[in-house]
Amino acid sequence: MKVVIAPDSFKESLSALEVANAVEQGFLEVFPDAEYVKVPMADGGEGLVHSLVSAVEGQVIKHDVTGPLGEKVEGFFGLIHDGKTAVIEMAASSGLHLLSPEERNPLHTTTFGVGELLLAALEYNVETVILGLGGSSTNDGGAGMVQALGGKLLDVNGCEIGFGGGALANLNSINLEDFDGRLNEIRLEVACDVENPLLGETGASVVFGPQKGATPEMVRVLDQNLGHFARIIDRDLGKGKGVSEIPGAGAAGGLGAGLLAFLPCQLRKGIQIVVEATGLEDHIRDASLVITGEGKIDSQTIYGKTPIGVAAVAQKYNVPVIALAGSLGAGYEAVYQYGITSVFSIVPGITTLEDALKNAHQNIVNTARNIASLLNVV
Repeated sequence: MKVVIAPDSFKESLSALEVANAVEQGFLEVFPDAEYVKVPMADGGEGLVHSLVSAVEGQVIKHDVTGPLGEKVEGFFGLIHDGKTAVIEMAASSGLHLLSPEERNPLHTTTFGVGELLLAALEYNVETVILGLGGSSTNDGGAGMVQALGGKLLDVNGCEIGFGGGALANLNSINLEDFDGRLNEIRLEVACDVENPLLGETGASVVFGPQKGATPEMVRVLDQNLGHFARIIDRDLGKGKGVSEIPGAGAAGGLGAGLLAFLPCQLRKGIQIVVEATGLEDHIRDASLVITGEGKIDSQTIYGKTPIGVAAVAQKYNVPVIALAGSLGAGYEAVYQYGITSVFSIVPGITTLEDALKNAHQNIVNTARNIASLLNVV
């Protein structure tokens, strides 16, 4: 029996590799002689770097960068595929988790550190960059990233505008004379799991701004400023409205739009990028069983989350898929229509969130063992 274990992380509890190890531990108690292949997964957000590095035996490079509010933070990126591919999480430099609730203010937070991570990766002569957009604290349309890459965003006096979505109101012109030309020589794949446009009621500011600390008045200003940014892009770069309306342009506070406007890139579902980068299909084609999972499975899981991406591959080869979750939310049954055979919550009974997170490893081991025992008697 060959078992492919391909879970996402269980947020705030276990990394994808730790989940995979726990599943293997439980199965080994029942099937000690089975072949186990662990492929840590991610859907493009936090955990992307460590999942890919673990899955294909890469390395993590630490690099100090500018944080969301201009402070220095210890960022990182991954090198995989013999150093030819860099993997970057924008959250490593500009993530919401880097700020306390009191510090969150998208009028001031910047993507400057994202540009610094891109530049750091270029120093390793990579041919491809995979950039994940999840977990953003920003709403600056990627303006900070552009500045870090050598682009000049100038006010009416010819001075650089400041950081944050609020400063975009001062933008008067864009100058790309010093923009780093190496970026045109690499392949840039952007892991983007939302389809929101840049502006309006379904755009970056309205939909995602409040979770980043924006008040209703701030949301209005941020949306207005992103619209101003798009118009300047249209005038100075020959882009703008077309970019802002592309599905995914509103991802990560408009970073999707900034990437489309200033860099040669492609927005793709994160799980599709990860499936290809890990060679998951090669592992699954002759498997007997696939185990996947994530922290919560609910009606939203079918929209590009890891378990569905894994199941889509398994369906090609008629391999059954079992999914584990920390919790099952409303509408989780929808996943049965997408190639998942059965779903199990790892929590054995009523518990506090604190205990559920603390006991996640053992709960996964126990659940995996129970599943294996059931399979052993069928």
